Amino acid sequence: MQNEQPVNLKGIAWSAMQQYGFIPAFRPPVIREVEGLAARVFPDTFDGPHDLRSLLWSSIDNHDSQDLDQIEVCEEGPNGEIQVRIAIADVDVYVPKDSATDRHAAHNGTSVYTGVTTFPMLPDRLSAGLTSLLPGQDRMAVVMEYTVLPDGSVKPGDIYRAIVTNQAKLVYEEIGDWLERTGPIPRTVTETPGLQEQVLLQNEAAMRMKKHRLAQGALALETIEAEPVVTDGQVRGFVIQQQNRARCLIEEFMVAANGSVTAFLAAAGLPMIHRVVRTPKNWDGIVREAAERGEALPPEPDAEALTRFLIRQKAADPDRFPDLSLTVVKLMGAGEYVAFRPGDVPIGHFALAVTDYTHGTAPNRRYVDLIIQRLIKSVVDAERYPPYTPEELDDLALHLTDREKASQKVERFVRKAAAAVLLRERIGDSFEAFVTGASEKGTYVRLIDPPAEGRVMLGEQGLQVGQRVRVRLLATDPYKGFIDFARTR
Repeated sequence: MQNEQPVNLKGIAWSAMQQYGFIPAFRPPVIREVEGLAARVFPDTFDGPHDLRSLLWSSIDNHDSQDLDQIEVCEEGPNGEIQVRIAIADVDVYVPKDSATDRHAAHNGTSVYTGVTTFPMLPDRLSAGLTSLLPGQDRMAVVMEYTVLPDGSVKPGDIYRAIVTNQAKLVYEEIGDWLERTGPIPRTVTETPGLQEQVLLQNEAAMRMKKHRLAQGALALETIEAEPVVTDGQVRGFVIQQQNRARCLIEEFMVAANGSVTAFLAAAGLPMIHRVVRTPKNWDGIVREAAERGEALPPEPDAEALTRFLIRQKAADPDRFPDLSLTVVKLMGAGEYVAFRPGDVPIGHFALAVTDYTHGTAPNRRYVDLIIQRLIKSVVDAERYPPYTPEELDDLALHLTDREKASQKVERFVRKAAAAVLLRERIGDSFEAFVTGASEKGTYVRLIDPPAEGRVMLGEQGLQVGQRVRVRLLATDPYKGFIDFARTR
């Protein structure tokens, strides 16, 4: 095995991007356009923005993230209320509609994170520079306000343009460990006056909102995200992104912000794009999963009953709860984008237990968020006509749903290629696994350790999603993304 040729994982990632219809590199017109941009704070068409640079804004993200889309700040209000401001990077200032950069971003639709290499939706000079809310940099932003009430419900507020400055870049793992009392207070927090109290207030707001959403039926899911660790072209292993209090904080803040955006655009009578998760396509399968664990779910989809079941299962078996979460996600079906016109009946987001929802908080990474940002700014700036017609939004919603699914296929393929490299010296070994897919297209399992996914080629008959099995590794092929197993029990 030591004489095997090294595998070009970056080349595999590049080919996967092309196979699924992405443009993996920025073409010369985009590069020339971005290189010609000058840094600025005030847009040419807007006077007198709110100057909020003195507020104690902070971000929480991965330790190596540079494409910072949002920062947040809270303050205590009357009667136990918490006032929240979310500032979203004003990407549209530098990427006007129908520019060369915009057309590239619209085509790809999203940044693609393979774990081996990242294919950003926007060039680094923008997403990791001019349009990133990096610490110590004055930036234009779109600010969303809302109020968290003592019971955790949210009252949408105003949305406007402002100048902001990120005062501290915080890291999920460090903040999460501190909030969960399993680690020390991060140095950045202690060195920034007032930041300790600020983050604790943000955490209080997030916990209120989470408790309220769970009571409304939001699903308490916790899937495992495994990314390859690659150094010098060699796969060293897989790292699992654990859910923690800091990730929960940001998730709750963004859910509330996106809900506030839909309320803002609806009040203005504008069409928009909703993010939806329809009623589960395989509720019977979810009912069967519950029955196998000795519990009964209603015969018809019921988000509140499902989340109560999930909470009980997490308490009873926390180690295997991510496996159950992934099974439920697979059985529910994927999210999608749907164009929404004033007067339409909203489809809603089953998993989040919200009716009106969109994606508008990550315009450096997702094109739909840039669309939503332009719609917001058209209202704020009192433009006579919105930047998109309903027919354009119809086409964009379909296209961006397709691009999201394609990005997931690229990421999954490259993860399989990396896993195939990691496992190619373990042919014949046996592993504990659970079934992640079972259809006429094939039966798939994910190993418990390492968390790699592959296809069951022998003994797959009768397997069901969520079932625990033992498999033997038959073969791997990094260039085809194949990891083949035989069921042994």
